[in-house]
This record gives sequence, structure tokens and C-alpha cells, in this order.
Amino acid sequence: MEEYGIDLKTLDLIKQQAVDLAFKVGPKLILGVIIYLIGRYLIGLVQKIMGKAFEKSEVDPSLATFLKSFAKAILWILLLISIATTMGVEMTSFVAILGAAGLAVGLALQGSLSNFAGGVLILMFKPFKVGDTVEAQGTTGEVESIDILYTKIKNFDNKLVTLPNGILANNLIINYSEKSTRRVDMKVGIAYGTDIKKARKIILEVLNKDERVHKEPEPVVHFNNFGENSLDLTIRSWANTEDLWPVYWENLEAIKEAFESNNIGVPHPQRDVYHFYPEGQK
Repeated sequence: MEEYGIDLKTLDLIKQQAVDLAFKVGPKLILGVIIYLIGRYLIGLVQKIMGKAFEKSEVDPSLATFLKSFAKAILWILLLISIATTMGVEMTSFVAILGAAGLAVGLALQGSLSNFAGGVLILMFKPFKVGDTVEAQGTTGEVESIDILYTKIKNFDNKLVTLPNGILANNLIINYSEKSTRRVDMKVGIAYGTDIKKARKIILEVLNKDERVHKEPEPVVHFNNFGENSLDLTIRSWANTEDLWPVYWENLEAIKEAFESNNIGVPHPQRDVYHFYPEGQK
């Protein structure tokens, strides 16, 4: 070994230092791994217990999801602190490093902090909750979860859209599920020359046969516009929110069939064409 500039005494010293370091750091490293594995298991266990407790006490699903996410983040931070102290990092130094890192991360993640604050506001003022159908930021669908930073919305073709809570808390949100009743708006056209009163009577008869259509407020049919090819009628009735679309689709089809049975024409585009012949020609 002397030909490489290392004598045996130096090599033995290096070996001894390596062994000493292994005996000094090894147990702490093994203990840190054990704490990590146990901590990860306990965090999962706490999440399950919280879920069952929230379900049993019928806590709002939106609040339950948020609290579980928040508790998970706090528990992971505590676990990392425990591992660091076990590895021999002094708490004063660790707190100082954590503070400096927190400041840097806070500046870098201002958007995330805004999303966290937005999540808190959503849970406090409840513009929507899990299970509601909402329209926000050009997306319409059912709210699947409200997490610490993001809200997940499943739209009607089963795509999952993730929206930041900060944006949701500070922008327009339309909640289609908040009210127990909704107005069902339909528009139909009838051919020019059709008796509007007769058409109105037929439409109201169709609506009154449907038990899902509320009697109060009662359905109404108004003449709305002289269309290019039709007389346009606006139909308004009320139904329970969950019955909105079935009432719309089924009654629109029933009105069409009732028109056919009563010889009321449904208009189609038409044009009057005039052909002028030069004098003396046909």
C-alpha cells in the first residue's frame, strides 16, 4: 500500500474511524427507519379511525375530507421532526432550519397558501359541498372531494377536473343542488296559422298528467316570439331538483306526440321563391 502513498497505520486508522462511525450512526439510522415505518402505519391508522368517526357522527363529507387531509399533513411533519431528532439533529438547529425553510417555501408557495385559505373559506361559508352539482371556471359536474388545496369535480362524461380552492373561493360559482326545487324551461315552435290557445291547452294537459310537475307554482305557457319559421312558445314549470332533466326530456317528447295527435304542425325551415320571366317568355 505504500506505493500509493498510504501506509498501514493510516489504513487501520481509517478502518477504525469507519467502524466507530457505523456503531455511532448505525443504531440511529436503524431507529429512524423503524420510526418511519411505525409512523407511516400510525398515520394510516389515524386516517381510518377519523374516517369511521366522521361517518358515524355524520360529519359533512366536505369537512371530513378537509380535516383528514389537514391532519395527514400535520402528522407527517411531526413524523419528520421525530426522525430528525432521533438522528441527532438538535431541536434548536432544526427549528432554525425549519423556520428558514418555511419562509422560503412560503414565499415560493404563495399560491398554495392562497388555496389553503380558499379551502377554509369554502368550508366556513359552504357555497357548495361534496355531492353538489356546480358550475365553476367553465366546468360543470359533481363535487367529488374538497381537499386542503384543491377541489375535485367529476363532470358528466366522467372526467375528473381538479380546481384550486383559491380560485373557487374568489370567483363565480353556480350551485345547481342548493335548492330543493328548480324551474324547468322548455321552448317549442308551432307552425304559423296554428291556434296558440289550443296549443297552450294541449301542453298544459301534458304537464298536469306528470305527478313530478308541481301544481304550485302552476305551469305556464307564453307566446314568446315570431320566429323565422314558427310561433315560439316558452313553457315554464317547477319540479324537484333531482327530477329536473327527466321532467324536461320526457315531457318534451310527450308534447311532440300530443301535437301530432291533434294535428298541430311542428315547423321546418321554408322559403318562398318567386320566378320572374322576361316579357313574352314563360
